[in-house]
Amino acid sequence: MAVSYKKLWKLLIDKDMKKKDLQAEAGISWASVTKMSKGENVSMDVLLKVCKALNCNIGDIVDAISDVEEA
Repeated sequence: MAVSYKKLWKLLIDKDMKKKDLQAEAGISWASVTKMSKGENVSMDVLLKVCKALNCNIGDIVDAISDVEEA
């Protein structure tokens, strides 16, 4: 199962924030921001820090995408 952070990037645009602002506000590493930019998995701890910084829920920043295509 893959993850999509499109909701997170849209939320940053809506809040007029840059990725470096998110990194500083959430107290996460730049490596975590880079992983999210590439659609890679990050720890639940990172996601919770992002949610706390943006005052939102996990569902507001990430979607789970099924790898299996239906025929």
